[in-house]
Amino acid sequence: MDGLYEAFLNALRSISVSQILDVVVVSFLFFKIYNLIKETRAEQLLKGIILIFFIIPISEFFNLTMLHWILNNTITIGLLSFVIIFQPEVRRALEKIGRTSIFDKNVQLDKEEKNKLISNITDAVDNLSLSRTGALIMVEQKTGLGEIINTGTRLDALISSSLLENIFVVNTPLHDGACIIRDKRIIAAGCFVPSLTTNGSIGQHLGTRHRAAISASENSDAIVIVVSEETGIISLAINGKLLRNYNKEKLRNVLLAFMEKNERDNIGVGEKVKQWIKKRKNS
Repeated sequence: MDGLYEAFLNALRSISVSQILDVVVVSFLFFKIYNLIKETRAEQLLKGIILIFFIIPISEFFNLTMLHWILNNTITIGLLSFVIIFQPEVRRALEKIGRTSIFDKNVQLDKEEKNKLISNITDAVDNLSLSRTGALIMVEQKTGLGEIINTGTRLDALISSSLLENIFVVNTPLHDGACIIRDKRIIAAGCFVPSLTTNGSIGQHLGTRHRAAISASENSDAIVIVVSEETGIISLAINGKLLRNYNKEKLRNVLLAFMEKNERDNIGVGEKVKQWIKKRKNS
């Protein structure tokens, strides 16, 4: 027992700081990669690849020549197929890695400004719902929506409930498209959003506007608000999922929660240190 304990201590002494750092960095990278693809189609394929990596040494140990050859070639072809088949997921993952800020990290809103901003959006959506006026509103976050913005008409106007409602009045030039909100401004309206979604579970009763909302949320982290023209139902599309039957208060709570989370995420290291020091002093 003493010999085993001594061997364990010797093994610990032989580990250098750089080796520990190496393990931590690699573990962190694998963790982030998994978070990027979890709850997507690529997650199941990744599990299959990991399983194959475990089976390969077993097949070699038991001298299963044919199985070993098949598994080795499957990995080679599978990695290439992964990039081709799951190109949308890979693209979203790379976009997440390189994202900038949300609601713009340079724009810090006080409580009154937040409430006013959210009230303007929710009041407009509620009125559009009551009048059964179809609407598609995208609130930009970390992923830039420049490609979509360029397909519409630039407004760059302060957000107001009356302006949002007027944009979607039927038979007006900008009603049949998406309205893009960035920070405290309506950047563009009448924007074209492709309705090509990878979500195969969408019901046939959902129209082009809802499909476009899901597609937009699959390819960005935008919060997409949809008002049905037929029923007036308010829906939210987030991360490729459509959440139905929202009311004014529920929508307000979601927008407020996202805005507060975004502001916390955008706090720099220096500011976090200051907050920690202040908290220590108060305690």
